[in-house]
Amino acid sequence: MATDRLPIHEARTFSGDRDLEADVVVVGSGAGGAVAAYELARAGKRVVVLEAGPYVPSTEFTERHVDALEQLFQDRGLQGNTDGDLTVLQGRCVGGSTVVNAAAAFRTPDDVLEVWRTEHGLTDLTPERLQPLFERVERNVSVHENEAHERGLASRILEEGCNALGWSHRPLRRNVKACLLTGYCLAGCATDRKQSMLVTYLPWAVHHGAEIYADTTVDRVLLADGRAVGVSATVRDPDSGRRVGALTVRASVVVVAAGAIQSPLLLLRSDIPDPAGLIGQHFACHPSLMMLGETERDVYGWKGATLGSYCDEFEPLDKGGFLIEFGMPAPDFAGVFPLPVGPDFLDIMGRMRRMVSAVSLVHDRNDGSVSYSEHGTKRIAYRISPHDRPIMADSLRRMAQLFFAAGCTRVHLCTTRPTSIDSAGDIDRVVDGLDFAPGTMALTTYHPQGTLRMGADPMRSVVGPRGEVHTVRGLFVTDASVFPTSIMVNPQITVYTLATLIAEQLLSRWGAVTR
Repeated sequence: MATDRLPIHEARTFSGDRDLEADVVVVGSGAGGAVAAYELARAGKRVVVLEAGPYVPSTEFTERHVDALEQLFQDRGLQGNTDGDLTVLQGRCVGGSTVVNAAAAFRTPDDVLEVWRTEHGLTDLTPERLQPLFERVERNVSVHENEAHERGLASRILEEGCNALGWSHRPLRRNVKACLLTGYCLAGCATDRKQSMLVTYLPWAVHHGAEIYADTTVDRVLLADGRAVGVSATVRDPDSGRRVGALTVRASVVVVAAGAIQSPLLLLRSDIPDPAGLIGQHFACHPSLMMLGETERDVYGWKGATLGSYCDEFEPLDKGGFLIEFGMPAPDFAGVFPLPVGPDFLDIMGRMRRMVSAVSLVHDRNDGSVSYSEHGTKRIAYRISPHDRPIMADSLRRMAQLFFAAGCTRVHLCTTRPTSIDSAGDIDRVVDGLDFAPGTMALTTYHPQGTLRMGADPMRSVVGPRGEVHTVRGLFVTDASVFPTSIMVNPQITVYTLATLIAEQLLSRWGAVTR
């Protein structure tokens, strides 16, 4: 075994059935699972982490998005909603989505925390209470504000557009060390500059004795007398899908952190009591609307930080409720944007070096759901609500204004049928002509959230203020599924922080929880 590999159990070294004993079993190794595992392991607890995806060390990343989609993403990057117009991109590997995100590091907005406190009873989640936790996790994953050399030409061009319009903009904060600025964040960082869970919290957890099992899908949470007592899981070969064994982990505490799609599905499979029928409900994702703008100069927009800076002019809910982030992945990720086919595709790809790109993140209203169909298949129901349509339209209008103010000669919209705007005077006509009906927009999200809502009222939430499921003692959730509402910004720092807080609270009352 190569020396650069963590001592992780994989299907290729697994056979037969095994039974394990632990203090804590953690389901999922991404943002919420890795942080909880580390905090509990360093406190002396015996921790076992189970990850459904494979273990792919960074030395095996190829910096080809097609490879990354196959290796590192849920459903090979094809996970989507029932209407087929929303692509839900999630990591499915050791380290989870932190391995394949763009490293954006936002704190939870204060106005969102205020809603969580006043409308959902989460009175401990004040900016003052969370401040030292934000600072701690940001130190741990090396968050810093992008410096001038990190913001590529594409970002600087759009910053100039903001200046021309008098709009507020800021350098984006990212969790990276000495970034090489190659533009391949979404394919995994081959040089370990991105401080994902793969290179931070998981190795630290292993150092404190945690065991990690890859290729291991948890089938059920095991219950006895109203409390969680462990999990049962299946180990499968990641290439063939062949079952190679079963794993049962008996534990005093079960932490579910499989993400806002897989976590509710696990609770549904486990027949977790749900008197209010809320498991899997209130799905949100602040869908991204991508826009490309053509310039008259070579930009090579993928050079520099994948996300360089952002416009927060319209972040307040009373001014719009959306962010505009500036950045572009390498051209081989262009499949997430609806492009023409045949000669027209070759033509636009030939002009890609002269394009800039931005995405808007919309504060959506938690109108979706995650469940199983009558055939037992995963079902993500999400449709743009009547309330969100004008906000999305306004985000496109503002992005187009920004692009033309920055000197673009044409902009391309994220409609499923290729749509462009050829001048600033055409913006209103084109945007007003969009109806946002199912199948008309190509929506993308990296940020599913909200399906196991946290709150003080058991009839309005699944998880209590301390992260414990209302109806099952010893069952905790530490991923973005606990968000009571959409947070509009990239969620990783919020997940790290909540996972830290929940782990600390769990440790402070360990005896009461585990009896």
